[in-house]
Amino acid sequence: MKVTGVHVLSFDLGGLERPYRNSIITTSRKVVTFVEVETDEGEVGRAFASEREAPAIEGPIRDRILGEDPLNAARLWHAMFTGWRKPVVKGDAISAIGAVDNALWDLRGKILGLPAYRLLGGFRDTVPAYAAGGYYEDGKGVAGVVAEMERFVAAGYQAVKMKVGGAALREDVERVRAVREAIGPDIDLMVDANNAWDAAEAVRFGRAVERYDIAWFEEPCWADDLVGAAEVCRALDMPVASGENEFTRWGCRDLVEQRAADIVQADPHTAGGLTEWVRIAAIASAHHVPVAPHGNHWLGAHAAAAVDNGMVVESYARLQAWQDDFFAPWQLEGGELVLPSAPGLGIEVDLGAMGKASRSG
Repeated sequence: MKVTGVHVLSFDLGGLERPYRNSIITTSRKVVTFVEVETDEGEVGRAFASEREAPAIEGPIRDRILGEDPLNAARLWHAMFTGWRKPVVKGDAISAIGAVDNALWDLRGKILGLPAYRLLGGFRDTVPAYAAGGYYEDGKGVAGVVAEMERFVAAGYQAVKMKVGGAALREDVERVRAVREAIGPDIDLMVDANNAWDAAEAVRFGRAVERYDIAWFEEPCWADDLVGAAEVCRALDMPVASGENEFTRWGCRDLVEQRAADIVQADPHTAGGLTEWVRIAAIASAHHVPVAPHGNHWLGAHAAAAVDNGMVVESYARLQAWQDDFFAPWQLEGGELVLPSAPGLGIEVDLGAMGKASRSG
């Protein structure tokens, strides 16, 4: 079997009725993008991608793997990584490699008849999951974020995450207090600053909310400030989670070795794909550090379930109504996602329905 084609599909599902933001970015449209890898025997692997990655995916990356055997994971990753760009290890080129690498894992699973997490290591069949949300929206207020977190718990989640860093510090502390009181002591609560602060301000906020039993404080500092993040780790009792903006095993090596994170959150798309993510998990494991992949549950659950230090996965399963129009639902039992038995990544999507709904389809 050989790779015969690589292409990108993008679906613009239109503007959001209620735009939302974290501490740095406002999201106002819903765009879903896939990369597909085709073979001469008719099998197709599919994974999520980004529109901005399309030129690299459909150009030099595709050219590096055409005619290759898709089962040669390490060889194909090396081919995509080398020989067509300056040897830097950060940026959109790495994420584009990651998207194609993940589609190749979907393809391998379909060829071999096994789900991707089993091919990658198969440590467990279910993974603890947390519901990610708590964004800022016009008119939402404290009551709105409380209601959202209560809805996550009612959906079956035993852990929830909310945004901080996008309001005055005192207001953010009040939001955290109100959520903790509403969900009670038995639900894990994470807070995510999306790189909002310098180390001193992050420590100030962290000390103000530690009393609310925070499961982790995510991305307190700028992504390139490993020294500042290490200061936050030392200053606070609660764990600091970070790494979603890191690329490759080398970036995550530095994060771990500088003790700039207690939990590594490498994104299995951004960081270079599942092939590279498993290497990152091994580096973290060698330092007795858990990994909790950033990003969607379709990909993150396979990553977390594959390794022995997989901690928890970020999830939007059963939370966003639009997904039910296009994607087969995932099973959530006792706060854990059940890994699909379908071969590959198990991204069951109705492309026809998505194309009809898309402004670009």
